[in-house]
Amino acid sequence: MKKIVVLLLVAVSIKSFSQDRITGELFSTRSEVIAENGMVATSHPLATQVGIDILKSGGNAIDAAIAANAAIGLMEPTGNGIGGDLFAIIWIEKDKKLYGLNASGRSPKNLTLDYFKENNYSEIPAYGPLPVSVPGCVDGWFEMHEKFGSTPMLDILEPAIKYAENGFPVTELVSYYMNKAAKNFNRYPNFIETYYIKDSTPKKGEIFQNKDLANTLRIIAKKGRKGFYEGEIAEAMSDFIIEQGGFLSYHDLKNHKSEWIDPVSTSYRGFDVWELPPNGQGIAALQILNLLEAYDIKSMGFGSAEYIHHFTEAKKIAFADRAKYYADMDFNEIPVDYLISKEYADIRRSEINADRAARKVSAGEIENGDTIYLTTADSEGNMVSLIQSNYRGMGSGMIPPGLGFMLQDRGELFSLEDGHFNVYEPEKRPFHTIIPAFITKDNKPYVSFGLMGGAMQPQGHAQIVINLIDFEMNLQEAGDAPRMRHLSNQQPTGGNMLNGGELSLESGFSYNEIRKLMEFGHKVVFDLGSFGGYQAIMYDNKMGVYFGASESRKDGSAMGY
Repeated sequence: MKKIVVLLLVAVSIKSFSQDRITGELFSTRSEVIAENGMVATSHPLATQVGIDILKSGGNAIDAAIAANAAIGLMEPTGNGIGGDLFAIIWIEKDKKLYGLNASGRSPKNLTLDYFKENNYSEIPAYGPLPVSVPGCVDGWFEMHEKFGSTPMLDILEPAIKYAENGFPVTELVSYYMNKAAKNFNRYPNFIETYYIKDSTPKKGEIFQNKDLANTLRIIAKKGRKGFYEGEIAEAMSDFIIEQGGFLSYHDLKNHKSEWIDPVSTSYRGFDVWELPPNGQGIAALQILNLLEAYDIKSMGFGSAEYIHHFTEAKKIAFADRAKYYADMDFNEIPVDYLISKEYADIRRSEINADRAARKVSAGEIENGDTIYLTTADSEGNMVSLIQSNYRGMGSGMIPPGLGFMLQDRGELFSLEDGHFNVYEPEKRPFHTIIPAFITKDNKPYVSFGLMGGAMQPQGHAQIVINLIDFEMNLQEAGDAPRMRHLSNQQPTGGNMLNGGELSLESGFSYNEIRKLMEFGHKVVFDLGSFGGYQAIMYDNKMGVYFGASESRKDGSAMGY
C-alpha cells in the first residue's frame, strides 16, 4: 500500500472507533469469546466453523487445525494454500510439553548460485518459476496428524473438499486482495481458469468453486502424503515448473521432509514467550522483549511517545541481527541461545538513546515472509498455534494445470551475496517470515497466538505480549490496539546495517505523541492495511475455560463451544 508521509496532522487525539463501550478500551471491537470445551480462531469465519465442527465430532485440536487450514487454503488463497509452507507450535497436555514443527520446503537441487550469477541476476525474482521452493504444508499436516491426530484424514479434509466442490461466498477482504492479485497474475498460465468467475476474480458474496482443488484434496485424503509428493500431483508440479523455465523436480518433491524442532523461549516479567528458531524470524520478538524488559514500560503508558520510541529502537537492533544471522541452521552455526540471552540484551541495550532515534544500527558481533494464522484448543487441553503462507499473498503465479492451487515464491528471500548466512544454496530452506507463538506461565499453557504480515510479525508478537503483560489488556483488546511498524530497507538478502527507516503508525495514536516522536528524529508515516491480522486463544487454568480473540482487520472470527 502507498505510504503517505505525515506532513500535517489534525491536532486532536484520534479514536479508533466512535462508539462508546460499557467495558474495555475504546479501540476494542468486541468482547472475547469464552467457552469451556474447545476454541478455534481463524481469519475466515467458515474455516473457524469447520474447525469447531471437527472438535464437536470428537476430533482434537490438531485435527481441527488441519481441517481449518485446508479450508482457509481454499477460501483465502490470497494468503495461503497447499502450495506454501507451514510452521506450528503445539502444546500436548498429556506430555505437559510444547512441540515445534518446521514444515518449510527447500530449494531445488539442480538450481545453483552460479545460475543466477551467469544470468546477471542481482536478486531472485518475486514471481515466475525461479523463486519456487518445495511446498511443505501438506507434509506438515501429515506429520502433525501421525504424531498427534485422532480423526481419519479423509474426515478432516472432507469439509474443505465439499466447499471446493459446491462453492462458498467470497468475503469482502479476500475479494479485494484477489482483484489486486489479478493485476500481477492474470498473465501467467492457469490463473484465469482457476480463480476467475466469468470475466473477473470473485466479487464480495459471489459463490466461488474450485473443483480442481477438490480433486487434489481427495487424492491427498485417500493416498496420504505420497499422494502429493509422489505420483500424478508431483509430476504435474515438476513438469509445469520445468516447462516454465524453473528447476523444481520430482526428486525435490519426493525427498521433502518436515522437521520436529524444539521451540526456544525467553522469560518476560515471569511469563515464558516461545518461538521457533531460524530459518524463521521468531527470535526477533524474543530479542525485542529482552531489550525492553529493563524499562518500566507500564509507567510509560500505551501509545506514549516514550514507549513507541523505545520499542522502535529495540526493533532496530533485533532486525539488524535478523538481517545478518537468521537462516537455515542446517547450513550455518547460528548462536540462537546467545542472541536471545539476557546477557546479549544487556550489551546491546546500551545502544538505545532515550531521546534520539538511531539513524544506523549494525548487527551484533557474535563469536561462534501475506499469511494466515489460526489457533485451536480442545477439551483435553491441547492447543495448536499454526501459521501458513504462500508469500507475497498468493505466491509465485505458478499454477500447475488441473491442481487448483498456486505454488509459493518463498525462494525470493534467499540472498545472492557470497558469504551471507542466507545465501542461495541447493536443497536449503530460505529465510522465513511466518512465525507462530506461544506463552506459558509456570510451565502451563497460557496463550497461543500469532500475527500475520511479513516483517510486521515479530514486531506484532512483541506488541501483543507487552499489551497483555505490561498494559494488562484482555485478549481481544491486545489485538485490537493500534499498532506500530518500523520500516527499513533491511532485508535478509544482503547487508547487515539498518538505516533510520520510517515509523508507520496505525490510526489511534494521539497527535501530541506523534509530534514528540518527530522531535526524537523519527520519520513518521501512515500506511494502509500493513499491520497484520491476529488470532489468539488464552487458557484460564483456574476457571478451566478458554478465551478466544480474532481482530477486525481481517474477516475472521473466534468460536467456542
